[in-house]
Amino acid sequence: MTATTDLGTLPETAPLIADEPALDQAVFRSVFRRHAAGVAVITATAGGRPVGFTATSLTSLSVEPPLLSFGISLASSSWSTVAESPYVGVHVLGDHQEPLAATFARSGADRFGPATDWAYGPYGVPLLRGVPAWLVCRVMARIPAGDHRIVIARAIAGDPEGPGGPLLYHQGGFNALRD
Repeated sequence: MTATTDLGTLPETAPLIADEPALDQAVFRSVFRRHAAGVAVITATAGGRPVGFTATSLTSLSVEPPLLSFGISLASSSWSTVAESPYVGVHVLGDHQEPLAATFARSGADRFGPATDWAYGPYGVPLLRGVPAWLVCRVMARIPAGDHRIVIARAIAGDPEGPGGPLLYHQGGFNALRD
């Protein structure tokens, strides 16, 4: 049973106010290409089949209680599992893990194949090995937001002691933080 709170719905498209222009999607995407974001992989399982995807929308929401959020596209192959799973894994990727980020971002990739070092962790959540940090979280809410859902989750287990500095996404590519 999934413990999810329904926080209402947002309109798929908010009506424009008189004389308010619609922003071109290309401009919106271009603005966010200039915003550096940390790279994470979100994992979940249903019926023993692991799923996962690369996310750059991971956000810390609260320390007490320990809450975070991330966005997932309704078109994602992982959505149907994330929509039902009571738990998710959140993995902060390191600057040495660009190939892992690319694997989990690529449609049709064998994300949990022989090249991916992983194991089932607490609550049956697939956990990636060799990441700088990971959390296991209980899903608290899935909030409609246009063509995505915002997932709010409460961290219940984790490890911040893995190797590597952060992997960032900027200008359409993966980058390491430079000292």
